Amino acid sequence: MAELGTLDSGFLELEDTDRHVSAGIGVVAIVAGPPPDRAEFIAEFGRRLTVDQRMRQRVRTARWDLAAPHWDDDPDFDIARHIRWMAVPRPHDDKALFELVATMMEQRLDRDHPLWQCVVVERLAGDRWAMLVKAHHSMVDGMSGIALFERLCDSSDVEPPPRGRAGRMASLRDSVLTGLRLPVAAPRIVFGTLRSAVPLVTNILRPAPDTSLNGPIGRQRRYAVARTSLSDVREIGAAFGATVNDVALAALTEAFRTVLLSRGEDPAAEEVRILAPVSTRPSGARATLGNQVSIMLPVLPVHLGDPVEQLAAVHTETSQHKSSGEVQATNTVLTLAGLLPFAPLARIVKLACRFPQHSIAGLATNVRGPKQRLFFQEREVLELSAYVPIAMRLRTGIGILSYDDQLRFGITGDFDGTPEVDVLARGIEDAVGRLLRRVRETGEQPSPIPRDRGAAARREHDLPAPSGRR
Repeated sequence: MAELGTLDSGFLELEDTDRHVSAGIGVVAIVAGPPPDRAEFIAEFGRRLTVDQRMRQRVRTARWDLAAPHWDDDPDFDIARHIRWMAVPRPHDDKALFELVATMMEQRLDRDHPLWQCVVVERLAGDRWAMLVKAHHSMVDGMSGIALFERLCDSSDVEPPPRGRAGRMASLRDSVLTGLRLPVAAPRIVFGTLRSAVPLVTNILRPAPDTSLNGPIGRQRRYAVARTSLSDVREIGAAFGATVNDVALAALTEAFRTVLLSRGEDPAAEEVRILAPVSTRPSGARATLGNQVSIMLPVLPVHLGDPVEQLAAVHTETSQHKSSGEVQATNTVLTLAGLLPFAPLARIVKLACRFPQHSIAGLATNVRGPKQRLFFQEREVLELSAYVPIAMRLRTGIGILSYDDQLRFGITGDFDGTPEVDVLARGIEDAVGRLLRRVRETGEQPSPIPRDRGAAARREHDLPAPSGRR
């Protein structure tokens, strides 16, 4: 039996604390051709479940939270319980598909059984079908979720997570090395963590200008997808000395600005701070299930109307957050929290989940997806987009996912609090188009971003792990 980590358990507590939250994350795959026969699909999918034992395990909790939840084999596992078959309603277009995705994702997973589900969706226009693979956030984060999906596809070359004795020995070795270093490193770690964590905590707790982007959420969701080209985004980044992530957040800035203006609000009078998860996975651990992330809390410059100025401001903001040490501080706090007895830790998490924060307007997570084309049962996967859950007054969540030459923004909105998910999608696409036109009309121009930061621009997705290798 394997215990859930601190963050993994936290997503269970989040769902327990707020009846409006479904903590499932998902990937929406649009696939070419007709779907496979149902019996054929279920049989083949069942054979592929061997990619990770977690697919056959359920969460078991201790009474009164006296011990951490753990994963345990489901003695009644039946794959038919996890496969659903649906059809896109008329007019069978992508909008109808995304409405179906929102409906399926707002439903909670059954904790009496393994925390995942696969929904096959037929009758998508253009000789296509779709597959929604959904898992609880306590089981996967964005990167491990995409890696799991890849391993379910045909002839995946994604390395499986370490298993059995090798995995236990690696974990034991890491624990021993950490223990030997701790007496020497502890004072420095504690001081550095406290110094870096203070601004992070301040940004969460301090009062912020009111914005309609933050507020109570209901149970229902909306979903839309913004479609952009990864090569176009790279071209923009190369011209201005920015990263793919900078360009993505600049496009998101313009989209939020458009929504605020459409609501009759003054973007200059509001602060749009987002929660941006940052992967802390070491090299080679991409396929290991569970959550290995830290966070940044950058402010999007919605007060600016010029796309180049937005991009420059985003780059400066994210660079300052990365250099401040807050990512490492959050990761250290989570590591230290894992050393506490679970019962008081669970109560702290429940209290934090009930905290009515007003300073964060949304979530945006950037996940590096497959570079190669994928196939599922010999059918080409045409497109991938991500679904991220929302909670704690964050009315909008955006999952930014690359696949081959695609960069997709999967936008989750509270049904009442963010009805403009389609406006956000168009705003993102328009913002990338505006930046691209600026580059191509004038050629590569002097960048508003200092060129000594250009090394970061060469990374595909600049959400670095503490080692700095992303």
